[in-house]
Amino acid sequence: MGTREREVLARGDMPRHVAVIMDGNGRWAKRRHRPRIFGHREGMKSVRRVIEAAADLEIPYLTLFAFSQENWKRPRAEVEALMTLLKRYIDSERDELVEKGIRVKAIGELDRLEPVAGDALDRLIEATAAGEALTVTLCLSYGGRTEIVEAARRAMKAARAGEMDPEDLDEETFAGLLYTADLPDPDLLIRTSGELRVSNFLLWQIAYTELYVTDILWPDFDRQALVEAIAAYQERERRFGTVHA
Repeated sequence: MGTREREVLARGDMPRHVAVIMDGNGRWAKRRHRPRIFGHREGMKSVRRVIEAAADLEIPYLTLFAFSQENWKRPRAEVEALMTLLKRYIDSERDELVEKGIRVKAIGELDRLEPVAGDALDRLIEATAAGEALTVTLCLSYGGRTEIVEAARRAMKAARAGEMDPEDLDEETFAGLLYTADLPDPDLLIRTSGELRVSNFLLWQIAYTELYVTDILWPDFDRQALVEAIAAYQERERRFGTVHA
């Protein structure tokens, strides 16, 4: 562990939950005159680096925006390559994740995933279920608005069945109907590639999340970049709508 990492840990105000919008794979490849899938392949290496760093820094929760609902609109060949790449990554990393006690979850419209990826994901989730060192949540075929609509639909069905009084529906109850019911809200949201938008990601959960945007493209995002994002987070004053004296 380097000096900068020790400094960050010594400050003590570490985020419990870090979420990442992993952006810039295509641009990274284009700058090198390579196909987009080359950038996605390199981006998988960054996934490994960030998971390892989060575990070493004892961050309990890491959520990665891997594939959005909008990504289904990409060329079929690219989508199929991404699904194959996801399977290869899962198969190559599963044993090490289990060994390190890293639990993997997935949220989103998972039934839309190609079987080659969906089956591998199911095996990974089952194999890592007992992990306690770090929970990594992969957002796949995910959209924040859809998540909220699905939660509202579940609330309506419960009310219709007489299982819930609409008057009892509050923010806490509604949050319990979201995909992330068993996760704390993110403390820090990192977006790579310099884009200044949240891209339909965890719209309910990031109401009071600290945002950190870096121009670094995802394939170049490494352990040191994560540490610097956390250091910037530690400089923030989190007021949650109140005023500090």
